[in-house]
Amino acid sequence: MALTGIEIYKKLPRTNCGDCGVPTCMAFAMKLAAGQAELSACPHVSDEVVAELDSASAPPIRPVTVGTGDESFKVGGETVLFRHEKTFVNPSGIGVLITDAMSDEDVDGRVDRINKLEYERVGLMLKGNIVVLKSVKGDAAAFEALAKKVAGATAKPIALLADDPAVLGQAAKAIADKKPVVGFATDGNADAVAEIAKELGVPVVAKADGIDAISALTKKLSDAGLKDIIIDTTPKNIKQALTDQVAVRRLAIHKTERTVGFPTMVFPNEMTDNPLKEAIYASMFIAKYGGIIVLSDVVGETLFPLLVARMNIYADPQRPMATTEGIYELNDPDENSPVVITTNFSLTYFIVSGEIEAGRVPTWLLVMDAEGLSVLTAWAAGKFVADAIGPFVKKVGIEEKIAKKRLIIPGFVAGISGELEEELPEWEIMIGPREAAYVTAFLKQLQ
Repeated sequence: MALTGIEIYKKLPRTNCGDCGVPTCMAFAMKLAAGQAELSACPHVSDEVVAELDSASAPPIRPVTVGTGDESFKVGGETVLFRHEKTFVNPSGIGVLITDAMSDEDVDGRVDRINKLEYERVGLMLKGNIVVLKSVKGDAAAFEALAKKVAGATAKPIALLADDPAVLGQAAKAIADKKPVVGFATDGNADAVAEIAKELGVPVVAKADGIDAISALTKKLSDAGLKDIIIDTTPKNIKQALTDQVAVRRLAIHKTERTVGFPTMVFPNEMTDNPLKEAIYASMFIAKYGGIIVLSDVVGETLFPLLVARMNIYADPQRPMATTEGIYELNDPDENSPVVITTNFSLTYFIVSGEIEAGRVPTWLLVMDAEGLSVLTAWAAGKFVADAIGPFVKKVGIEEKIAKKRLIIPGFVAGISGELEEELPEWEIMIGPREAAYVTAFLKQLQ
């Protein structure tokens, strides 16, 4: 059970030294309780207290790091059932399945697609995360060769799945530097697979039929010294899969049942032969509560909507997505090009910039930090008003790039134009349209 700020404070040194970056130990304890600080920030806390607090404050779903390097990602670490309660923490990993029974052409195609299919949206790069290799032949040499081939062709993390520990171990050791996820650990081979995972220091996938069986298996693996576990309850259909996902999350969060407090791996590709239905199933697991979701293939028409759904679900509902403040050059503006200003709410920025770029009008776009709020909301909050816009325009450096000082403000805040003229007496303040769809026509009239 999570500790309160007061309970954490009693275990801190209580010196109020400020070395953690917070003025007092009480304030630091409150930040720890709220998940806004790390215990490692305090250099004076004892090892015993670190162990005690880490155990008490550990999230009910254990976070597991998959892979190494820039492409590594985390799954698990969740603390709530619904994102409006707090937020979901680590987005589901989306992977593609490759087996040792596939042709070289199929293997190369899948690897190439997961490498190349990336999409930029509201300033974020959306992409698949992991390549899942499965042995269906039971041939150790063939599986090792497949693992080496894929490891050399992608920087994505790799999961190795085989029922035979000998087949699994040979492939895992061949690409040990990739830190692959290994599985399947079952009731019959748990000891052998646990040894492979411990030797390589990698996560393990535990596979059992149903909640009770998986709970017993993860306890067995935990007793063997493994901490980073991913679970597969082997559901036979989508109804059972969704039931299992919800049950695992509820048991871990409400009942603090540590034996199921691990991220999951789900295989919608095994529940249908229809690619569109598979994508629908995958979208369900993004919401409820897949850790790693394995697809039969990755193609743009199904991967992109899944990535957008994941982005929306795992965005913090209490924190607007924001674009970096600054000057944006659209369509190669020159010293005679108009200057448009808006807030750094990502959706506003991408709509406005998209309309201007589509209209091919050379424009300087000023994006002002309004804490990620939209134009009207920022104006109402006093963050997009004349006495804030004026100093921003002066300091951002736009005056050095233009000859004619014309500043176009959104039509929704036309009321600040008079005050803004006082803040920027050398500028001509122009009131633009209310809707971004009319920005291009407005700018063309100025040419």
